[in-house]
Amino acid sequence: MGWYRGMDDVPIPPGGLSARLEALGVRRREALVGAAVVVAAVLVALLLTARNAPAVVAPPATAVPPSLPATGSSSAVASTPSASLFVHVAGYVRSPGLYGLPAGARVADAIEAAGGGRAAADLGSVNLAQVVTDGLKIDVPRRGSIDVPAGTSASPGAGSMVSINSADQAALEMIPGIGPVKAAAIVQFRVDNGAFSSLEQLLEVSGIGPATLESILPYVSL
Repeated sequence: MGWYRGMDDVPIPPGGLSARLEALGVRRREALVGAAVVVAAVLVALLLTARNAPAVVAPPATAVPPSLPATGSSSAVASTPSASLFVHVAGYVRSPGLYGLPAGARVADAIEAAGGGRAAADLGSVNLAQVVTDGLKIDVPRRGSIDVPAGTSASPGAGSMVSINSADQAALEMIPGIGPVKAAAIVQFRVDNGAFSSLEQLLEVSGIGPATLESILPYVSL
């Protein structure tokens, strides 16, 4: 007898239904194996493509060099964030060196950036109000190193001293670091408390602190 062809046109072998089911199982396994082979081939192709792709190198980070602090050497540079010019401060200052300053800064600002004048500095011979320019060198001399020409009155800091007990406000204003406000405060202190008994008593004057006192000591007396 010939085989009976039923659904899906799959011949039924002489073994009957069990033989047919076994044949379908064999075909299913063959299909799954084929699909697995295709998937494995695709994965291998993707892996080889990824290995052969050029590596992407990130650009190097740009490092921002920090400002170097002043160390008392002209090779050290100290600058403010808005620095647009550089000046060389030398002589009788606490930290001589190269300093960056903003446009419009004055000689007084440059000397302050260098730590201020030393005790023997002759700030009276320096134009503290001068506007600095890029590349300027400010040389603060020692007190007494500059001779005052004959017939010229000496200003505070050039060999003369201002008495804090007898000088009027105008004379007090000539002391480097003492402006009209502090000079008026010194005069008012004398009115309220009498004469100063020591230079250190200036610390009791409004607006005068240890730094100001140290900077004016070379120019004042009782």
